[in-house]
Amino acid sequence: MESHNLDMVRDALTITLIISTPILAAGLLVGLLVSIFQAVTSIQEQTLSFVPKIAAMILVSIVLLGWITAQMKAFAEQMFLG
Repeated sequence: MESHNLDMVRDALTITLIISTPILAAGLLVGLLVSIFQAVTSIQEQTLSFVPKIAAMILVSIVLLGWITAQMKAFAEQMFLG
């Protein structure tokens, strides 16, 4: 029983990592591009890096909503149905 519980926790953490990776990668990429832009133009505005990252992460979340829902549905079926 204990190993089954550990397997369930491991599976939950794995699916969380799989679902969040594209969203976090978009934020990382946009943050890197904005930082390079700020370094080149000597603009040091803090909101300039924050707003594009949030916008990109929201956009990626919306684009991948169907895939995320399918992943979560499959995981829930696996957890509840065995």
